[in-house]
Amino acid sequence: MRVVVAEDLYLLRDGMVRLIEAFGHQVVATAATGPETLDALRTWRPDVSVIDVRMPPNQSDEGLRAALAARTEMPGLPVLILSQHVEQLYARELLADGSGGVGYLLKESVFDAEGFIGALERVAGGGTAMDPAVIAKLLSGGSRNRGLERLTEREYSVLALMAEGLSNQAIGRRVFLSESTIGKYTTSLFGKLGITDDDDTNRRVRAVLTYLNRS
Repeated sequence: MRVVVAEDLYLLRDGMVRLIEAFGHQVVATAATGPETLDALRTWRPDVSVIDVRMPPNQSDEGLRAALAARTEMPGLPVLILSQHVEQLYARELLADGSGGVGYLLKESVFDAEGFIGALERVAGGGTAMDPAVIAKLLSGGSRNRGLERLTEREYSVLALMAEGLSNQAIGRRVFLSESTIGKYTTSLFGKLGITDDDDTNRRVRAVLTYLNRS
């Protein structure tokens, strides 16, 4: 897996590079500013990138802007955004194009090595990886759309866990139900959301984006 790492703090950037390479992946480029990030994404078209929201020159949202610009030019380019805090507007902007291959994690998640790499690999595969704190913040920001209102409380909770990137097996362990039971819930919620694609991975991405992009 070819990875671009964009982070202006040297110690964190170097730590992520070492971690990613320790798990057998290749970091093809690093960046410390917003413009450098966009250049690296255009040049390398990586399998996935890890990008800090706030970067020089202005320390506002240069990293996110670079990611959004790259995904506009290269639709579906996998991007995992890191942020010090939950910033609802940034998360919504990242999800606005309605495609998969996106993640939004708090920086503290990097300290869970296996969890972080797992999230990076899910995003590279076209899936989603959302920090539970980000999901909670998004949930507080609006009401469910009409499709989501049709879900039962159990289906809604399964979808929330799906948004974290969990498999049916992992969701089952979390809520103490069998994998087959979770499979029935996911099939039901896909139907209620009008998602009929036969590709299960694509259906999961579309369901999660419906969940996170509700108005």
